[in-house]
Amino acid sequence: MKVRIKLYALLGQYLPAGAEKNEAEMEVADGMTPAALIARLGLPQEHCHLVLLNGIYLAPSERDANHMQENDTLAIWPPVAGG
Repeated sequence: MKVRIKLYALLGQYLPAGAEKNEAEMEVADGMTPAALIARLGLPQEHCHLVLLNGIYLAPSERDANHMQENDTLAIWPPVAGG
């Protein structure tokens, strides 16, 4: 099935080949969880601060409990610091 992945800031370096700007469409196994996709991309867990599945926040404990569907969008932001 196809899903869209959007990675922001320093996470953009983990996007697969063929990505445009900060996003890419990927072919994944049916029912893949966000946690499994994060692992497949090699994203460091400590850098996956804000994870949204179709615009809905997933706490770290929920990332392995939700199964993605065809055409879902997973967006991930690293921790942000500022002054």
